[in-house]
Amino acid sequence: MAEKIFKIDSVTAYNDFLGLETRHPLVACIESQAQSHVEELTYQWGIYAIFLKETKGCTVNYGRTEYDYDEMSVVSHAPGQVVTVRRTPGFEGTPRSTAILFHPDLLFHTALASKLKDYSFLRYESNEALHLSEEEQKVVKDCMLRIKSELQHPIDNFSKGLIVSNIELLLDYCLRFYSRQFITREKLNHSVMTKFEDFIDDYLEGGHAEENGIPSVKYFADKICLSPNYFGDLVKKETGISAQEYIQKKMLAKAKIDLVSGDGNISEVAYSLGFQYPQHFNRFFKKLTGMTPNEFRKLN
Repeated sequence: MAEKIFKIDSVTAYNDFLGLETRHPLVACIESQAQSHVEELTYQWGIYAIFLKETKGCTVNYGRTEYDYDEMSVVSHAPGQVVTVRRTPGFEGTPRSTAILFHPDLLFHTALASKLKDYSFLRYESNEALHLSEEEQKVVKDCMLRIKSELQHPIDNFSKGLIVSNIELLLDYCLRFYSRQFITREKLNHSVMTKFEDFIDDYLEGGHAEENGIPSVKYFADKICLSPNYFGDLVKKETGISAQEYIQKKMLAKAKIDLVSGDGNISEVAYSLGFQYPQHFNRFFKKLTGMTPNEFRKLN
């Protein structure tokens, strides 16, 4: 039997699913309890959703990977994500959560529309929930309840601006708390960086680049079981540069070694790094060093 997927492409669709009234077609604040008789549900999101999970009792899965998501934590969903929620076996209570849902159309003609890309955590996918202290939970809950309060007010010329401002405030706080989490999980992050280094070395030294092409951020994120966005944020926090820049630095270091100590020609070095055409390697090398591979080889 094919898995049933509930498509949540509007705020109204989610409200109808829970049997709730839609007070605003583009945004909602919902305090809900999971349906106790349902063991598993799969959603395909077409809107943004930010959930504050207040009790234990369910797990969230993307594909084969279980979300690092439990009591007192925040998880975000974005358009295009498919998510499965399962009740925890043996849990007798009723999972509770508070959620803010908003359609991308809500942000038309607002400053937040262009700023939304800065909140990379909206597209985190696995092992990446935001774990909150008691004080942080109060801050998040307060932001959500401000939005709920505004939605209970009759719509007027101020409604959209106030709602969007409070959504932006909520996103800013989540960004701050995620930044804190990167710091408090320093030991775990260090382990991720060690794995990243090992995977890059294996990819470049083991012939994978010549076979599969230039290494990508997504490739290494998948190997470490993190979403590209979360992985990129972690690397940036640890190193000060993007994951893509980090990969390029490793590629450049290997290229320099091969150019100076190897017997292969420029084309062979290019192919070994995953470049399909030597001229692309030439441009890559000159952009990062200011000279061509041939000039570097002659100089050294």
